[in-house]
Amino acid sequence: MTSVQRLTLAKGLNQGLRKAMEDDPKVVLMGEDVGKLGGVFRITEGLQKDFGEDRVIDTPLAESGIVGTAVGLALRGYRPVVEIQFDGFIYPAFDQIVSQVAKLHARSLGHLKLPMVIRVPFGGGIGAVEHHSESNEAYFAHTAGLRVVAVSDPADAYWMIQQAIRSDDPVMFYEPKRRYHERAEVELDEAAEAPLPLHRARVTREGTDVTLLAYGPTVKTCLQAAEAAAAEGKSLEVVDLRSLSPLDLDTITTSVKKTGRAVTVHEAATFLGMGAELAALVQRECFHHLEAPVLRVGGYNIPYPPSRFEEEFLPGLDRVLDAVDESLAY
Repeated sequence: MTSVQRLTLAKGLNQGLRKAMEDDPKVVLMGEDVGKLGGVFRITEGLQKDFGEDRVIDTPLAESGIVGTAVGLALRGYRPVVEIQFDGFIYPAFDQIVSQVAKLHARSLGHLKLPMVIRVPFGGGIGAVEHHSESNEAYFAHTAGLRVVAVSDPADAYWMIQQAIRSDDPVMFYEPKRRYHERAEVELDEAAEAPLPLHRARVTREGTDVTLLAYGPTVKTCLQAAEAAAAEGKSLEVVDLRSLSPLDLDTITTSVKKTGRAVTVHEAATFLGMGAELAALVQRECFHHLEAPVLRVGGYNIPYPPSRFEEEFLPGLDRVLDAVDESLAY
């Protein structure tokens, strides 16, 4: 049965989790306030009521314990999905993720699988205090043994959470919290497969002059920049990476070879961020096609500022367009 619904990104995640739980009784959800409250962003709203307290589990405020328990469940054949309430709360679980989650498959010479998903609401733009607006994806993309993805719209939210849960490898699943309430049409088809593989990038807008490489919350920023640039006769191509590890290098390089220019855009600091790796890969693979250096737009290399300053910190339309102009000036 097929239906098209206009969903928020948050509701897309909720529906995707519901479908995964209906399809597989081994899928369990864990996290702080994910049950009775439905999570601080209401992503898991209604799921404990429908699936029970044994499958949607309210945990203590202990991220290391949450992830460690999920490791044990995954080793016993379950498919746990754990929520880290805010991006900046993940650090107490860092040792578990890097030392255990990422390593057990290799440590066991491939005999053990760890099918678990760690959901991380990330990024700024919600007027929150310290530890509530971070972009720490580069830590985990750097860590061998983890798959890292980031959604940007409701359709991807619905499909990618199901794909991540079906993966036999651990997946860090990044969700842009300032996009949770933005709506789009989502095709809900019980018999259909996801429109794209989990680790495939998507060209969300075709262009010929400059490629914008983005993921998560900055995809919309880049689409807005492309719209503004079009009014001035500039054609920008926007690529939503969707997967940060592994990267879909084919889609990225095909776009850059076409345009000859690339600008990376993310909220995290540019120093040793995803944009640095993208720039290195693009210059290696597209060197003879480049008309300008690969430029990076991101957060400044400082701790996340108080909320009254975050609009100056976050890469917005003007900073993206300035980088486009700089690239085109070469």
